[in-house]
Amino acid sequence: MLLTSIDPFFQEFERQFSRLANQTFDSGSAVMPMDGLRRDDDVLLRFDLPGIDPDSIEVTIDRGVLSVSARREEEVAENERLFVRERPMGTFTRRVYLSEHLDSEEIDAGYANGVLTVRIPVLERARPRKVEIRRGETRAIKA
Repeated sequence: MLLTSIDPFFQEFERQFSRLANQTFDSGSAVMPMDGLRRDDDVLLRFDLPGIDPDSIEVTIDRGVLSVSARREEEVAENERLFVRERPMGTFTRRVYLSEHLDSEEIDAGYANGVLTVRIPVLERARPRKVEIRRGETRAIKA
């Protein structure tokens, strides 16, 4: 029998984050940094999307995969000439594989100050709960 004290939500998010971060850095594409927080009743994902038009952000869920995509458009007028480009442009996408313990039907999202926050409730059966300890007489076992 194997007993563990590792939080499976944290472990799965950490594994997926590492895998996706490696793919992102290896491919040379733009990064969409993310923080994941596990709380008793939900999971919060926070994505940094500075300078993104909120109307370009799309959050979808399909077969346990949460996808976040956003677009930053070119901002150079006809009479302007770009001489330095350090801010990535184009479409950014990030995918997170959700645990079966999360309620993908009740996901909600908000965008403020360049940060997209996605809240995913934990299913009731997967929430931490206190186990009651019964008290009674201790009886000796007859041999």
